[in-house]
Amino acid sequence: MIEASERSLYSDDHHAFRDTVRKVLADVIEPRLDDHEREGIVEREAWESVGAAGLLCPQVPEAYGGPGLDFSFNAIVAEELAYMGSAAGFTLQSDIVADYLVHYGSEEQKRRYLPGMVDGSTISAIAMTEPGAGSDLQGMKTLARTDGNGWKLSGSKTYITNGQAADVVIVAARTTEEGGAKGISLFLVEAGDEGFSRGCNLDKIGLHGNDTSELFFDEVKLPADRLLGAENSGFIMLMKQLPQERLSIAVQCQAAAQRAFDEAVKFTSDRKAFGKRIIDFQNTRFTLADLKARLQVGWAHLDWAIQRHVAGKLTPAEASAAKLWHSEMQWDACDTALQLHGGAGYMNEYPIARLWRDARVARIYGGTSEIMKELIGRTVGDSPLR
Repeated sequence: MIEASERSLYSDDHHAFRDTVRKVLADVIEPRLDDHEREGIVEREAWESVGAAGLLCPQVPEAYGGPGLDFSFNAIVAEELAYMGSAAGFTLQSDIVADYLVHYGSEEQKRRYLPGMVDGSTISAIAMTEPGAGSDLQGMKTLARTDGNGWKLSGSKTYITNGQAADVVIVAARTTEEGGAKGISLFLVEAGDEGFSRGCNLDKIGLHGNDTSELFFDEVKLPADRLLGAENSGFIMLMKQLPQERLSIAVQCQAAAQRAFDEAVKFTSDRKAFGKRIIDFQNTRFTLADLKARLQVGWAHLDWAIQRHVAGKLTPAEASAAKLWHSEMQWDACDTALQLHGGAGYMNEYPIARLWRDARVARIYGGTSEIMKELIGRTVGDSPLR
């Protein structure tokens, strides 16, 4: 269990919210973890249950059906979901997609989509990555051309979380032939739009408990009101929203690393070798001590980053650093914890196996570790160390 009672970031309201999150996830998600892993998707009923309990889209204002809270409440859901070992795409909806609509949506768009995203009746996704354009969003080829009073959208996206289930997808597309960052816009594509289709649920190494798809757009006709924000301002919007996305990933990484550590402590305390518990060997104790120290640092840094983000002060470089450090630490923690399980760690019946598989992609999605270093490196020398 995540111990949050001594974290100065959280108030009594946060602790009460966390209690609700734990109860709802224990009731709705935990009994179905193996089913989600096997089926590769989270059933719509689960979305509606967590939505009804107030776990989706905490930052959505009350005017659109949400509670109007700040990101620190999103972080609680992300922590508890990751600690449980669930790959459900709730955080993508709450931490990423909803924020685009809150910040850039028209009044009509907000009223059309946000209430359903809050109550779980609407599932959302965001489509940026293409077969030839991942972290380098400037290389995207999907094209939207003016068509009368609307648009025609053509192209494809891949590795899209919630892609199979999504009722609405924010799609990044080029609206001019000019390359680079200029001429990218965001569009809202709905499941029933003619010309919009989905590929199969992609077969991934890990994160089997959520759906990930290719999406295809064959001359999809979109009315003018499906443009999100201003034309040709999509790249700027994407850049402004990426810090919260990367912080959300860091939150999940830290919580999953804590679960891996806890599983290692539990296993080595129970298993014996050469007449004594594995945890009583110096190597085991030193290995766990190193992880515990890094987790302590990680929680302190994470709370610092969340506080800065809520205050509107977290910079893109700081968010990139958080994503880099916590994802790399998560991988180390999961790999070390699996090693301490010995052969049992390689068996799917133990939670560490799933935690280890799911950890690998955290160093890739939301921007690879290499890209994070590049982004951080560009700021070296720009300002004094804090």
